[in-house]
Amino acid sequence: MGHDVEQIVGPVDESAAVPVTAATVEHEDTGIKTILLVEDDESIGEVLVQAILQETSFMALLVSNGFEALRAVQAIRPHLFILDYHLPRMNGIELYDQLHTIPELANVPAIMISARLPRHELVRRDILGMNKPLDLDEFLQAIEDRIHS
Repeated sequence: MGHDVEQIVGPVDESAAVPVTAATVEHEDTGIKTILLVEDDESIGEVLVQAILQETSFMALLVSNGFEALRAVQAIRPHLFILDYHLPRMNGIELYDQLHTIPELANVPAIMISARLPRHELVRRDILGMNKPLDLDEFLQAIEDRIHS
C-alpha cells in the first residue's frame, strides 16, 4: 500500500473544509468495510495493512499523518480508525477529536497504537489502546470486535 493520499483521492485544497457527505462516499459503498490506518512508520504501516488485507474481509487505507487522514475522509467513510499516538504535527488524540467533529464520522470506533499511550485520554473517548509491539492475532481480533460492535 503506502500510497500517497493524493494518488488515491486526488489533489485537495487544504484551505477548503469539505465535510464528508453521503454523496462523497456513495461510490465507496461496495459493502466492503474500510479501515483508515494512520501510521507514520511506513514499515509498520505496510505490515499492518498487509495483515488486514490478508486476514480480514476489510479494505485498509494507509496514510502517514493526521492531515492526510483529514483529506482522505473527504473521499471515503471509514468504519474504523487505527491511529498511531505519536504522529508528526498532530498526535493521535488530536486527530481522533478532529475526525469526530465530522458528523458522519462521530460514531466511528478507534484503536490507538503506540509504545506509550495516554490511558486516561483513551478511556474518556472510548478508544481501545494497544501497545507496540503489537500481537498480530490480538490486533486482528480487536479490529473484528470494534467493527462488529
